[in-house]
Amino acid sequence: MVKEIVINCGARDTRVAIIENGELVEFHMENSAEQRVVGNIYKGKVANVLPGMQAAFVNVGLPKNTFLYVDDALESVEGLDEVPEKITGPSSIKDVVKAGQPVIVQVAKDPFGTKGARVTRHITLPGRFVVLMPTVDYVGVSRRIATAEERDRLRKLAHELRPKGMGLIVRTMAESCPPDELKKDVEFLEKLWKRIKNRGKAAKAPSLLHKDLNLLYRIIRDSFDHEVLRLFIDSAEEYEHILSLLEDIGPEFKDRVFLFQQNQPIFEVFGVEDELRKILKSRVWLKCGGYVVIDQTEALTSIDVNTGKFVGSTTLSDTVLKTNLEAAREIARQLRLRNIGGIIIIDFIDMDKGEHQKKVLATLHESMQPDKTKTSILGLTDLGLVEMTRQKVRHSISELLQKDCPCCEGTGRVLSEEVAGSRIEGELKRFLKATPEPAVLIQVHPTTAGNLIGVNAANLERLERETEKRIFIRGAQQMNPEEYKITLAGSVEEVEKAAVPVALGEIHTLLIDSVHNNRPEDGVARVEGYVIQVENAASLIGKKATFEIIKVQRTYARARLFAVAKAESS
Repeated sequence: MVKEIVINCGARDTRVAIIENGELVEFHMENSAEQRVVGNIYKGKVANVLPGMQAAFVNVGLPKNTFLYVDDALESVEGLDEVPEKITGPSSIKDVVKAGQPVIVQVAKDPFGTKGARVTRHITLPGRFVVLMPTVDYVGVSRRIATAEERDRLRKLAHELRPKGMGLIVRTMAESCPPDELKKDVEFLEKLWKRIKNRGKAAKAPSLLHKDLNLLYRIIRDSFDHEVLRLFIDSAEEYEHILSLLEDIGPEFKDRVFLFQQNQPIFEVFGVEDELRKILKSRVWLKCGGYVVIDQTEALTSIDVNTGKFVGSTTLSDTVLKTNLEAAREIARQLRLRNIGGIIIIDFIDMDKGEHQKKVLATLHESMQPDKTKTSILGLTDLGLVEMTRQKVRHSISELLQKDCPCCEGTGRVLSEEVAGSRIEGELKRFLKATPEPAVLIQVHPTTAGNLIGVNAANLERLERETEKRIFIRGAQQMNPEEYKITLAGSVEEVEKAAVPVALGEIHTLLIDSVHNNRPEDGVARVEGYVIQVENAASLIGKKATFEIIKVQRTYARARLFAVAKAESS
């Protein structure tokens, strides 16, 4: 496998892409203004205890109080040969903590939406080769270490090296690691824990005791292993920083680090930007012609598989099987790439044969193996749906790169032009019947404006008859299609002067921004949202043109092309 790490260091954020065999499989981003809090250790104060929820809220100084479960499990134990028994204690949260009590906690999950961060009292301190667990008396070894002999060697070493009363998890990175390197890692983490404890004794709650390292360091610590052939970075300063880090924790990797010095953006050269644009879309095309649709909601993520353009060349069952197998591989990649966590439901194309179902599930299991995040595939339901879960620790890629649409408020749908126009018309009638002014100027989105005006201004004329008012409508592209503004109410002369910004015979030089809906050979220019239909200007989209106004009406003007302006584009 060819594995590469590509790092883009910008003024606002640091972005990291992990590429395997030419495919983007992981993406990480850290904004300089919005640092993540997972891994941070705080001295907090219990704000309130909720016996009914078996949990407590802890004030650690973040904008929202954090959430502490009564028996919060040790998060970092996942992925081992053996998992220590769940830490047990009193059955009620009242017996564990009291309101006002100071506690040392570590953030296990970032805040999501309206929820505060989740915290645990079972601290984990990750190093390059081991994870120190100061509150748990346990030794574990990563399942990802290939041979039983190597796991046994490392487990024996860990028992010898672990501090008294503390636990150690040996990480995958420790495979073939010499004993002295492992010892150095353990000693460093033990000293770090002592410093954190000393700070905790002196600090007042709430306060930060230990901040987890930045994205670059975490990538070097957690992802830069023997499988990575090359690491490229486009910042000379951070390049030197990485080499300095590797001098201490992995000098054998220094010759795999390269400073990217081309003039083109690094993510463009490696094709990452194109992939990022694709993964923000819900539909993912498969090579066979089928596709999957990924829909994320607050409750769960649903994934639907379709044959699409793929018709196959043999039987229907073989076509379905081939599509589902390719979809299983792609779904595993997308879950890891998009960092989707929580409950996931997959609706594969219906399969009649039991052996085909088993083959698809086996492929999904196999394809999820490279993913370090804990995943559990629960199998097929009676409805033929695959249920699975994936641990949610970091924000998904859509949460990192997108926000809810201000028009649809995250639903993904807005009112149709007809419904929006009807609603606005109803509200306008009430306003116009109540105002004494004889004329108004209304500003709406262009599509809504077209609906309010109607064919040959039929809707507008009817509305004027019903309200006995003179109505002027202007389009504004930046407006929500469901909204409107009454920008002026007054005499007909006053409103008409403001509503119609051009006059017969005037010469204008403006950008032709679109094709006219009813006359595709004509172009459209605009003055403050007022539409000018320019004859035979459709071929000039995106260019400035000079034209003469030959007709002026309330809702639009017509113009005859005079010349293409010297300034070809805006």
